[in-house]
Amino acid sequence: MNERIFALDIGTRSVVGIILEKKATSYQVIDIISKEHDERSMVDGQIHDVLSVSKVISSVKESLEEKHGPLHKVCVAAAGRALKTKRTRVEVDIESQPLMNQDDVTHLELSAVQQAQYDLAKQEEDTQSTHYYCVGYSVIHYHLDGEDIGSLIDQQGKIASAEIIATFLPKVVVESLISALQRSGLEMEALTLEPIAAIDVLIPASMRRLNVALVDIGAGTSDIAITELGTVTAYGMVPNAGDEITEAISDQYLLDFPLAEKAKRDLSTQDAITVTDILGFETDVPYEEAVGSIHESIKNLSNAIHEEILSLNNKPPKAVMLVGGGSLTPELPKQLAESLGLPENRVAIRGIDAIQSLEKTDNLPEGPAFVTPIGIAIAAKQNPVHYISVQVNERTVRLFDMKTLTVGDCLLAAGIEMKKLYGKPGMAYMIKLNGKDMTLPGNYGTAPTIELNGKPCSLNETIQNGDVMNVSKGEDGAPPEFTLEELIGDMPSFSVLWNEERYDLQPKLLVNGVEAPSDYQIKDNDQIEFQSIKTIHDFFESIDEKGIINQFSPFTIYLNNRKQKMKDQKVSLMKNNDKAKLDDPLHHGDQITTENLTPLPLAKLMNQFDLSFYYTITVIFNNEYITLSKPQIKVFRDGESLTEDDLIYPDNQLLTEEVSVEPFIFQDVFRFVDIDIQATQGRRFRITKNGEETTFFEQISPGDKLELEWEKSSQY
Repeated sequence: MNERIFALDIGTRSVVGIILEKKATSYQVIDIISKEHDERSMVDGQIHDVLSVSKVISSVKESLEEKHGPLHKVCVAAAGRALKTKRTRVEVDIESQPLMNQDDVTHLELSAVQQAQYDLAKQEEDTQSTHYYCVGYSVIHYHLDGEDIGSLIDQQGKIASAEIIATFLPKVVVESLISALQRSGLEMEALTLEPIAAIDVLIPASMRRLNVALVDIGAGTSDIAITELGTVTAYGMVPNAGDEITEAISDQYLLDFPLAEKAKRDLSTQDAITVTDILGFETDVPYEEAVGSIHESIKNLSNAIHEEILSLNNKPPKAVMLVGGGSLTPELPKQLAESLGLPENRVAIRGIDAIQSLEKTDNLPEGPAFVTPIGIAIAAKQNPVHYISVQVNERTVRLFDMKTLTVGDCLLAAGIEMKKLYGKPGMAYMIKLNGKDMTLPGNYGTAPTIELNGKPCSLNETIQNGDVMNVSKGEDGAPPEFTLEELIGDMPSFSVLWNEERYDLQPKLLVNGVEAPSDYQIKDNDQIEFQSIKTIHDFFESIDEKGIINQFSPFTIYLNNRKQKMKDQKVSLMKNNDKAKLDDPLHHGDQITTENLTPLPLAKLMNQFDLSFYYTITVIFNNEYITLSKPQIKVFRDGESLTEDDLIYPDNQLLTEEVSVEPFIFQDVFRFVDIDIQATQGRRFRITKNGEETTFFEQISPGDKLELEWEKSSQY
């Protein structure tokens, strides 16, 4: 005897029971029955009143048992509308991390899933993130420093991020479903998700590489599932469905809800409908007029579905399949194709006839309304979902076996925070190097230690029922460890000669103002100075000859209480026998020569300031030029009168005093010429000025021609 499958589709408005017989390569519908809820005991796919729902389940079960005998096990589905989808993005600073590997990327993705779980829990009062099963997630984008990137593996930058869309099923949905079945005397044989059920029977695995959207439009909600690359990548739900269209017809033609529902169904098969309003008036309404009157409601439903598809898929899919009773809404496929920018033949209603593995029999209902119930029976048997239990750090964790489960899924289910698994980087040091702020990063934190059944494993390793897992947080990194030599690098030495004495030089390292060795271990807040020797000035500082540096300042004195700078420096400076300056560069082997230029004779100082000790004139005496001089100024230092040959030292205080000068007379000449008195003794003489005879007291002027003539001696 062929195996029979009992399945229930527990929907918002009704419960559909179906008995399916499995043959060698196909399935045959033996019986199908539908009963509506007496009250609103289901809301958005979740059982809110277990007792009421169990009564309807019992009624469906009993009706089928009358024809086919006792039923004990049943295949059911969690409603797609109960699924919660969250989109989130998580960033991680990788500037201080080594190159990212696959485990690092998986860790980032799971951190994003966990963040989505937390965000979801915040929306629900008194709900924790561990109250959800993650039934799948897809990476939408990787980013590196704000730019899209295909893969983060082995990438380097500052900020890496992963944007994911994750789907969750509240645990309470499954638990309440099991409770309602138990109250009806049924044991859950297998469990699936409604979107997966419909996809399994309409989109075989060979087609799932295509990007297709399946939309199950019921009475209260429209459930959406997206396939691509061989798997279901996302689930979603919009709270718009067939009831909105029914209510629009009811409002337009004053019909009660059942009559409006009938009119909506008639529109899908007839060119005109006949309606009788609440006042008893009967009206014939052509198809175009009826559809036109509810156009806005159809458009609103289409827009809601279109926006959710784009949110889940990030782009229009290649095709859209519509199932469920609400898919028969007039003009909906055409409207949806237009809003998604697809050809009309890419959006289609799929009925039971599209289920390839189902035998065509006379008792099959028509249309798309029963695709999901039949799909539940087939999918729950072919691809059942089981619970598995694993031990995570000595605590039992139960997972909803929706897909190939990994170590990462266990950590999520156990509520272990992914962000806290990796050790934090060590505390950075803030230092100053030659007055500039500098950050020394701490050492890397280590990766967590994860063991599966006593052996090291990765986050992507698959798990089985009964596995035992232990997770230990990675160790935090240590503070930075740098020596001065590691921070600054090579510190070359070189030699120079100063006044023929050799000096071997090395850069000086100061930490907090104190000289330190090159192997000094740097500490937080250290102020480091690296005094490299680049110029002659640096050289004198490095050998602690700051005094000679000061000697290169100008020679200054105080003249009549005013500070005066001399043109000369106190010290001369030569480099390799050429004149040099303190800021000239210095290289290995250079020869430096300095010479002390102080003190200076007073005469040199007086010349620089255009001062002269003497008043002078030049005259011609006996055909020779003679310069006559007499003091016209006196210079005093500490009360002592100075001569022009006296030496003056830096910062001497000098005072000047003018002397009254009388005009020169003829006899002043004889102080500046030599006269042989012995040779001329007894001889008479004659003096002239400019050719005219004159006296010794005659005033003379510059350029005067003076003569002294001696008479010849008498002959005896």
